[in-house]
Amino acid sequence: MKDVRTRFAPSPTGFMHVGNLRTALYEYLIAKSFNGKFVLRIEDTDQERLVEGAVQVIYDTLKQVGIFHDEGPDVGGDFGPYIQSKRKNLYLPYAQELVKSGKAYYCFCSKERLDSMHKGEHVFEGYDRHCRDLSQEEVDKQLAAGTPYVIRQKMPMTGFTTFTDVVYGEITIENTELEDQILIKSDGYPTYNFANVVDDHLMGITHVVRGCEYLTSTPKYNLLYEAYGWKLPTYVHLPMIMGKNEDGSVSKLSKRHGSTGFVDLVNEGYLPEAIVNYIALLGWCPKDNREIFTLSELAEYFSVDGISKSPAVFDYDKLTWMNGEYLRAMTLDGFTQLAMPSYKKVFPDQDLDWGVLSSILQPRVTKLNQIADMIHFFKELPEYSTELFINKKSKTNTTNSVTMLEAAIPVLESLDYWTTESIHDALLALPEKLEVKNGTLLWPVRIAAAGMTVTPGGAIEILTILGKAEAIKRLNMGLKKLKDENKE
Repeated sequence: MKDVRTRFAPSPTGFMHVGNLRTALYEYLIAKSFNGKFVLRIEDTDQERLVEGAVQVIYDTLKQVGIFHDEGPDVGGDFGPYIQSKRKNLYLPYAQELVKSGKAYYCFCSKERLDSMHKGEHVFEGYDRHCRDLSQEEVDKQLAAGTPYVIRQKMPMTGFTTFTDVVYGEITIENTELEDQILIKSDGYPTYNFANVVDDHLMGITHVVRGCEYLTSTPKYNLLYEAYGWKLPTYVHLPMIMGKNEDGSVSKLSKRHGSTGFVDLVNEGYLPEAIVNYIALLGWCPKDNREIFTLSELAEYFSVDGISKSPAVFDYDKLTWMNGEYLRAMTLDGFTQLAMPSYKKVFPDQDLDWGVLSSILQPRVTKLNQIADMIHFFKELPEYSTELFINKKSKTNTTNSVTMLEAAIPVLESLDYWTTESIHDALLALPEKLEVKNGTLLWPVRIAAAGMTVTPGGAIEILTILGKAEAIKRLNMGLKKLKDENKE
């Protein structure tokens, strides 16, 4: 099936929602799984909703996640232009063709009349087809007078329309539910629904992939295909993405559930490849229940029959877990490179042993934005209470912690080389002499060095990163704090 062609056709109206990104991903995977073509088309017919810079957001997001289109506005192709506003002159002749064949009509209803239909006691659902049966004489008169108009499609008023979706199977919609939809707006631009069908046909799109909220609109598209005698595409409607509410229920994913935009998730510290991997599993289940995939592996294993009808729930905890898996799978140098902006945020003018810092962070970090908070104590010792020196597991208290620090400080001061190995050997020679467990010595050292009970890495790694002078200074401060407390 080398002739398979899918398209991602976003409207440049803001950020890239995870639902949009999933649609792009599935369209890309379907195309690649059949060795077909993936097309990018910008649908900007709704001029009032356009957001400056939004087209660039689309380009940047696809590039960042590694989804590269075979045809599009920026790479060209045989079916351009790939921006609908630049195709504007294509659509009116197609709509006029339907008018001539009696399958569409000119509608001259004013905005005031249309608004009045939705007010008062007799609220009408949809358009009342007021202009559907105007005489040709009246139509010509209105056109000659320059009366603003739209072109509407004539929908069948009886019977039903049935179509088949790859995911949801056979769907039947009563034709009475179908409004006479607008094809060409009064500004001359086509509606989203009309331009979509014309462009999909002209660009040879074989598989239309979109959210299940478009299921009930599909008969409208099919009636257009049939009106022109065009071949219907294969439909793949995707399940809704839901979010968890505080009361345990679920509802359509929105900002109240957390970040819903790709850029926002990246800013929260999630990796693009982890986001893509997770989104791929929102509605698709691999046959072997595997969870970690590269994009190329997704293209290899993806199959439409694995797409579920059931809504998918966006689980931020699961995404965080997956992101941590990606971070831990990196090389130490790769992690350091990603973490460096956070390192420099805390230490803009210092050059620490970044390798040691990364070695203690990489096993613990699940999101990159955690790093700055996790390492801030290296830059500035926080205020802390001597109660932190008390630890039942390590069998420490404010009295024996004094003894431990008094033993550790001179040993550390005597070191000629300040390395993880030298600090380790010097400190771990002390517990046997003091007749205590390792933890009884290392806990007070860590508290004095960090001022925190929960730290990335243990006492030895913390001392290494602090450097000899700062480390000794902090241990002496901790010792003084304990002695002053004990005097009281």
